[in-house]
Amino acid sequence: MVARRTFIKGASMLALAASTSRMSVRETFAQQVPNSAGTEPAKLEAPPGACDCHHHIYDAVRFPAPMPGGRLVPDARVEEFRMLQRRIGTSRNIIVTPSAYFTDNRVTLDAIAKLGPNARGVAVVHPIVTDAELKALADRGIRGIRFSITDPATAATSIDMIEPLSKRVNALGWHVQINMGPDQIVAAEGLWNRLPSVLVFDHMGHVPQPAGLSHPVFNVVRKLVDKGRTWVKLSVTYDNTKDGPPGYADITKVAQAYVKAAPERMVWGSNWPHPNETTKPDDAMLFDLVSKWAPDESTRNRILVQNAAELYGFGKFA
Repeated sequence: MVARRTFIKGASMLALAASTSRMSVRETFAQQVPNSAGTEPAKLEAPPGACDCHHHIYDAVRFPAPMPGGRLVPDARVEEFRMLQRRIGTSRNIIVTPSAYFTDNRVTLDAIAKLGPNARGVAVVHPIVTDAELKALADRGIRGIRFSITDPATAATSIDMIEPLSKRVNALGWHVQINMGPDQIVAAEGLWNRLPSVLVFDHMGHVPQPAGLSHPVFNVVRKLVDKGRTWVKLSVTYDNTKDGPPGYADITKVAQAYVKAAPERMVWGSNWPHPNETTKPDDAMLFDLVSKWAPDESTRNRILVQNAAELYGFGKFA
């Protein structure tokens, strides 16, 4: 009898611990986070396993810029990112190697190791990368490669690198992530249709305003999404809004159109620490926009949890 009571007591304590662990994932705090305006926590309650699918880490002391002109954002280390997680309630994250680091992915790999099994990464590489190096990146949590070519003159990569690298990383189950201007995306429509790998467009494909949904880039991305192997990151960028905060009404229309068309191919990202902005946005407010973009709770959970788990290879959240 004593053994049975001990077992029940132990099981109850384990259940309580598990419950507390799940609750702590959703616990948010009012605090000032570096590179983010405001102090209040998000009003939208992040579900367990909610993933921030696009942010950067900078660490100028431990990982200086590898080339002259690489501008590193201060106060954007793992320690500061954890503060952001506590404020908005996310528990998984995708670290994207910033443009300032060119093809040096050490800061991203270091951050994945620090953040543990709930973190994955997106690297920047050149075609000279060896298969062994790609395998090593995969073993350390990399799940895709990024091409940020909004300004080809200063970009670390070029558009001619995309197709050959897409063929190589497809064997690893990785995706190719694209950060390009709307007109660039439209001009390269033939390329997107040739790529063998999964394709991910940053920042809603940079649909510009005031053209909005009437700009050809929206239809190009939509057609690719409809083919079932293209994903879109729902994230606010500040070069493609005229309305701005607090509601970002113009961007909200674009996000709602994407969600209505293909909720199963959408993920969300904060874009913290907002490297191109001198005036930082309120990240809690940005997270709250998801409730406008996807008013239905089950759709939000799909975007924040299930879709991210599928795209980046997470298991069931514990």
